[in-house]
This record gives sequence, C-alpha cells and structure tokens, in this order.
Amino acid sequence: MDEIAGLGRWNLDRDTAHWSFSPIASQLLGIDAGPLAEHWLSGVLAEDKQELLAAMSAIMRDGAAVTCEFRTVEREHGMQWLRLQSLAAGDGLVASGILTDITEAKRAAIRERFNFALTRYLIGTDTFDDAVDKILHLVCEELGWEWGAFWAREGDGGAETLRCRHVWHQPEHDYAQFRGGAMRLAVKPGQGPVGETWLTGRSQWIETSATHADMVRVRAARRCGLRSGFFFPVTYVAADGELHRAGVLEFFSAAPRQRDAQLPGLAESISALIAQTAQRLVQQERVRVLAQTDDMTGLVNRAHFHTLLDAACARGREFGLLYIDLDQFKPINDCLGHAAGNAVLCQFAARLQALAVGGAVVARLGGDEFALLAPAGLSQAGLDALAGEVLAAARTRFHYQGHALSVSASVGISQFPQHGDNTAQLLHAADAAMYVSKGNGRDLVSYFSPGHDSQRRTTAQLLMHSALREALQRDEFFLEYQPICDTQSTRMVALEALIRWRRADGSIVPPDQFIPMAEQSRLIILIGRWVIARACRDLSALRAAGMPALQVHINMAAPEFLDSELPAQLVAITAAAGVDPRQICLELTESVIMQRIDKALPVMRELARLGFDISLDDFGTGYSSLSRLKALPIASLKIDRLFLRGVPHDGNDCAIVRSIIDLGCNMNLRVIAEGVEQDAHLGFLRQFGCTLVQGYLPGRPMRLADLMAAHGDPARLPAPVPIPAFH
Repeated sequence: MDEIAGLGRWNLDRDTAHWSFSPIASQLLGIDAGPLAEHWLSGVLAEDKQELLAAMSAIMRDGAAVTCEFRTVEREHGMQWLRLQSLAAGDGLVASGILTDITEAKRAAIRERFNFALTRYLIGTDTFDDAVDKILHLVCEELGWEWGAFWAREGDGGAETLRCRHVWHQPEHDYAQFRGGAMRLAVKPGQGPVGETWLTGRSQWIETSATHADMVRVRAARRCGLRSGFFFPVTYVAADGELHRAGVLEFFSAAPRQRDAQLPGLAESISALIAQTAQRLVQQERVRVLAQTDDMTGLVNRAHFHTLLDAACARGREFGLLYIDLDQFKPINDCLGHAAGNAVLCQFAARLQALAVGGAVVARLGGDEFALLAPAGLSQAGLDALAGEVLAAARTRFHYQGHALSVSASVGISQFPQHGDNTAQLLHAADAAMYVSKGNGRDLVSYFSPGHDSQRRTTAQLLMHSALREALQRDEFFLEYQPICDTQSTRMVALEALIRWRRADGSIVPPDQFIPMAEQSRLIILIGRWVIARACRDLSALRAAGMPALQVHINMAAPEFLDSELPAQLVAITAAAGVDPRQICLELTESVIMQRIDKALPVMRELARLGFDISLDDFGTGYSSLSRLKALPIASLKIDRLFLRGVPHDGNDCAIVRSIIDLGCNMNLRVIAEGVEQDAHLGFLRQFGCTLVQGYLPGRPMRLADLMAAHGDPARLPAPVPIPAFH
C-alpha cells in the first residue's frame, strides 16, 4: 500500500537518536535501507538543513507533531522536494511519521508562479533587450540557476558568429572570469553547445563533469564550480510567415540537475513569450511610427512635431524654426488635379528631408505648409544658408506625367528664445514672418520681429476672449449628445457631450475656433465646469423622462484636468444634481496625461477613487509607453477616427485597430471606436471584438430634446433649468 501511495515510513528512537527508514523512505532519501541510517542528512541542501535540524530537535526533545519540507540532491534523481511529518509521541520513547515526495506539486507551483511573473514582466517591457534581461533574472531567481546568458547573431552570411549580449548571475557568486570569457568569445554556428543549439534549433543538456574537450564554455564553467548546463533556442514566426531565430539562452547551475528539472519544461513557454514580446514590440513601434508620421510624405506630422519642439525648448539651447508655405500651389491642384499636387508635395518633402542634416527635423503641418527645426546651435550664417537652400529646393521644377511644374516658397523664421520660449509662441512668430514674406512678393525669407505680428490677429483674439466670457454670462452655450452604442445590438449605452456656442445673432461658432482661445486662460476651467453641470442636469432630465441610466462622456482640456480642485468640485456638482459619479466618464487625450504625468496621475487616482470613470481619448495619435499606460486608472480607450478611415481595406489601419482592440481587451478596458460611418467599419469592429462604437452610422450629435424624442418619452421631459455661469 505504501509503495502504491509513494509513502515512506520512519521511526526515531528518542533515547538513542537512531533513525530507521522503510524501503520507500530510504529510496526517497537515496540511502541504503536498514535499521540505522546515520548519513541520510548528507543529501539535504545546505540552505534547508537548518530548518530540518530544528524540526528533528523538536521531535527528539518534545515528541512534537511537526511538518517540515526540504530539498535533497542525489545523482540518480537530481533535486527533489520531500515532506517529513511526525505524529505526536508525547512521553513515548519512539517517534514515528511519514516521508512523502512533493516534488511534482512544488514544480507545478513554481511553474505557475514563474509563468505569471514572466507574463507580468514582459507586458511592461518596452525593448527586446529589457525583455531578455528580465527573463535571465527571473529564471535564475525563481528556478535556482546561478548563471544565465543570451547569445545573439552578429554579422551575415559566412561571417556570422554568435556573441554574448546579456548576462545575469546570482550576486553572491564571483563569475567575473567566466563573464569576461563569455564577452570575448565569438562562437560559430555548430561550435560548442551554443553553436550547436543555434544551428540545429534543438535544446541540449550538458554535465560539465563529462568530457567535452572541444567545448570552451563547458570547461570554463567547470572551473567556476558550475555542474549542469541547459541551452535552448529562442525562435518565433513573424508576421511575414518566416521563422526568425532571435538567439540562444544559456543557463548553468552549481547543483547537479536532471533532464526532468523545471527549466527544460518551461523552455517552450519562455521562447513563446519572448516571441510574443518581440512581435508586440514590432507592432508597437509600427503604431508609434504611423502615429508620428504624415501618411503622404513620410515626414513628421504636426502632432509629433509639436512634441519635438516642446523637447527642444525644454533643452534650452538656441535654435531656429522655419515655417514654409508653397506659393502658387493651388493652381496645380485646380488644373491638374490632386494627384499632381500630391506629387509636388512628396517631391518637395524629399528635398527638404535631404537638407535636414545634423539633427534637423522636417515636418508637414498640413496642406502645403511645412516646418523645419534647425539643429541647435546653428549660427546665423548657417540659418541664412539653410533658408536659402529651402527656397532653391522649391524653385527647382517638379515633374508629373511629363509636365514640369514651377512653384516657389515663402519662409518665415523664428528663433528660440528671442521670439518665444514655447512651441505655440515660436510657431506663431514663424507663421507671422512667413506672411510677411508672402506680402512682400513671395519667394522670400523673413525673420520675425514684433512689428510683423498682425495687430488684426491680436485684436481678434482679445474680442474672442471677451465674447467667451459674455457667452458664459448670457448662457449662449449648449450641448449636443452623440450616442455611444453597443456593437452587437446597436443599443445606446452612453453619450458624449459636445459643447456648442450660438451667438446672440444666431450664428454658430465652431468649437475648434473658441476652445483653443479658452485654453489660453482660466476660461477653459469655467467652461468645463459649465459642461459638467449641464450634463448632470440633463442626466436627471433623461432619468425623469423614463430613459435607462446612461453614462455621459465629457472631454477635459489640459488646464482644467491638472487643476487639483477638480475632484472636489466634480463631487459637489454631481451631488447637487443627484447624479452618481459612475455616470460621468472624463475623456483625456494621451498628450494631456503623458506631458504632465506627475500632476495628472494623482488627480486621476482621486477621481477614480471617487467613482468617476476615465477614458483615454484619441488613443494611438500621441505615443505613450505601455509600461506607463498600465499604471493609469483608466476604464476605457477610444480608437481615434483617423485609424477607421482605411478600415477594412488599408492593411496598416486594420493592424493598428486590431492591436488597440487586443490591448484594451487584455487590460480589461472598454474599447470605443470613433468615426464609425460605414457598415464595413461596424462589421470589422464586430469581427475583432470591439464592444462600443460612436460615429454618424450609430447616431449623429443631437440636442437633448431630439434625443428624448428619439429614445424617451417627451411628455415626461421637465422644463429646462438654466445653468448659472461659473466665475
């Protein structure tokens, strides 16, 4: 019976301190069976021996019932886990108990813990090198190996060799000589265990005590006291369908290991997770590049150029900014069509890119407008020469279907810090200087001076600012709501509140005209509070009209969201309207969060604690590290409408949308796709698991009354309540 159950029995004479073991117990301990087995402790691992001796002392002294787990190492079975249990002996002279092999249970627990830790580490990894370092560290720490290294290919064709790229070892051991030898060694495919593993694609196990006369690494490991080694390839199938070999992982242990040890069983999982990480990083880089690149010209796009300008200003070194606008470009589009215009833009972009040396950056800002960030420290003469080359590049004829097309360029230049200390000021100054060039006959370069900044623009800004303040006081703002619908049922589950401004004369001012102006002052905070208050009152009205509970999404601008008083004010507004904070979802763009993460994160966490949902808007258009993203207390992601335009025909757009959906699902976030305008969009999103959609297809923005007429009972609609202006 004991043999079937794998139980070993033991007895201890407490008077003579002699142990006796059953045949099964002796087999588990790797000793000869007999009434006396005096040397059975010799196989116990040193780090476990102290705890075992304490348990034995308790049995000997008190006859106590104890349980102790320990590891043994012997040549036939390698390392195994055993559990020693005793029955309470009381005053009896003989103590007894059982010995069981718990190796498989321990290995299963280690595998589960290891795979969980490995997955968690790799999710937050931003580079392949970082992933390899974490794997080496984790294997050595969790599975008890003293040394880990990663070998990767260097060179191509017949000259290729493998070199050690990453090393991790237990810090208490001195492997300086072994490490130095690894870093100097160049291994050819097929040479030694590393080369053989690379060439054959098969893992292999070695014992350093065996004869390996031609294996330099094995002999060096033996001199360092390392006894067992395991080598396995890291391979993955990429999107192109080809098998890619990333390298070879090498691990050594100071203890004798057996082929049924943990690491061989986990090698396939490790290789698969590395493959997934490599593919994720490639896709992540692809998304990043696409989000920062102008589709047509391949230049930096407007959003990313602003980010680069911000960084240049933060560094504090002097630099020049060229704002470039093509002259006589519209006639090309009008006469020859947009294809001809696009050809000119692409050719001009290539010429500008050729001028961008020494750290210069070229961007397309939109239409036929470009910008060039000159290298920091470029002299005035150098800046003049660069501007002259830009004019020459525009004058050189462009070719399209046998036609030679002529244009020119007007260039305006601003300089940091003379003409501004931030992106907005520098772009504004360069733009003003560019209009001076146009006004003076075009095909010219003008430097900014305060007199060039149009008084008309300044006056218009002042008037707009005053009109906004009056609009708050006169209650000229109103909200429209656009439905957010379930993908499968098309049932409306939420709304996005969109602010509108109707002047006293009945004209509508587009949000993109007054929101940027409001963001330059405290007005944006006052307007934002008005929006939240109105949305909360409207939610109460919807509830009174018998409509189901809906969540309202509200856009937040950077200044209002970074206000530390925001959480308390939102609680007061929702409480006054009798609205649950969970019915409010605050939408923020990636740039708001990532540019001021130090101030944004505490506000986000407090809002989430209070019950408000937070959504990341326009996801993918402002690149952010995934390791940062996972720390944000967000409830949903919004796929920017930019990526829906090419679905389902553009492979790049499809890949980006699918990646964002997968990312959101794996992070347990709701994913909302904006800009859904076609049945093909909806079908694609349904197919790949996007749960929520917003756009003209599911529903256009509408006033509250129209919303209730379409989805509620108009007879139960209460009279509108004016929202007071915030001062």
